[in-house]
Amino acid sequence: MGADRLDLVSKLYQPSSWPRILEVAAGSRSSAPLVVDLDPTTFCDLACPECISGKLLNQGRFTADRLSELAGELVEMSVRAVILIGGGEPLAHSGTKRVLRVLGEAGIAIGVVTNGTLIRQNLDELAAYASWVRVSMDAGTSATYGVFRPDRKGASVFDKVVANMRLLAEAKTGALGYSFLVMSRTEADGNTVSNHHEVLTAAELAHDIGCDYFEVKAMFDDDHHIVPVADSLLASVEDQLARAARLEDDAFQIVNSSTLHSLRANRGPVQPKDYERCRIAELRTLVTPSGVYACAYHRGNEKAKIGDAVTQSLVEIWRDSDRGLVNPSADCRFHCARHASNLELERIGEGNGAPVLDSDYDPFI
Repeated sequence: MGADRLDLVSKLYQPSSWPRILEVAAGSRSSAPLVVDLDPTTFCDLACPECISGKLLNQGRFTADRLSELAGELVEMSVRAVILIGGGEPLAHSGTKRVLRVLGEAGIAIGVVTNGTLIRQNLDELAAYASWVRVSMDAGTSATYGVFRPDRKGASVFDKVVANMRLLAEAKTGALGYSFLVMSRTEADGNTVSNHHEVLTAAELAHDIGCDYFEVKAMFDDDHHIVPVADSLLASVEDQLARAARLEDDAFQIVNSSTLHSLRANRGPVQPKDYERCRIAELRTLVTPSGVYACAYHRGNEKAKIGDAVTQSLVEIWRDSDRGLVNPSADCRFHCARHASNLELERIGEGNGAPVLDSDYDPFI
């Protein structure tokens, strides 16, 4: 499960996606995206100091009616997978339940990235329709959670989230993930606080909860560049992951993100790209209350905005927009998880791709 989940290049070769993959590899516009990231709202009930979307929070949401219409438009466009994410907390919108039902009953795969505080209120829909739910935890104890993921009153809701995850673990039909972003912060008094020492504790808790995987990621700055960490901190994380490996079996895996691999290879914060058009932007897009963007990495960036889903239909936006308005060589020098996929699409276009797979296994390219 872990290897397939993060092997984005191999996912390009699934048969049901192949016609649109070929369109894009040949340099053509795609007829529709394969995957859509959807932010139902910009509101969030937590106040995480390191939130990469902090400047965009609490600035609006789709109306329940428009959100329902968007779900129908995604079905009409034959999108294969939708990730409910943010921006804000996707489960904080009352209309998200209907989106889950509409997309799920249409056979569209659904991923949900959540802080977990509202799982209980959405339990039936998540259990029935979500292909996967990934909960952003970033801690293994309530005290550390309160430092990095406090609510608006500064309190820790760690125990509440863990209880919610246990409920979903019992009821789920899809996968449940525990996400751990390795962070450190220098406080006003000059002292440094970090969560890195709780990787093993968090992995053990994820296993105990009944999660399907535990994912470790590196921290981004506000411009999506990977933040380097001290050698001693990385060594500590590596040692804990090695000890956590004993937890792995057919039902539970440790997943190392591409950002962690980048830290290990000491690649630095800049990821150079020598191509000027992002082919992945023809296969994925981001829909938010503030606009539709060519890429989730450019959430809130007016230069990358291709439409307004509040006033325009997604079909209209996709038909009329220029998804080539972002130049990766100049505008995307941060770490991009789909850089390798872009290079693979170039190879496919040149006739040097791999054989198409016999069957589908994961639409989240």
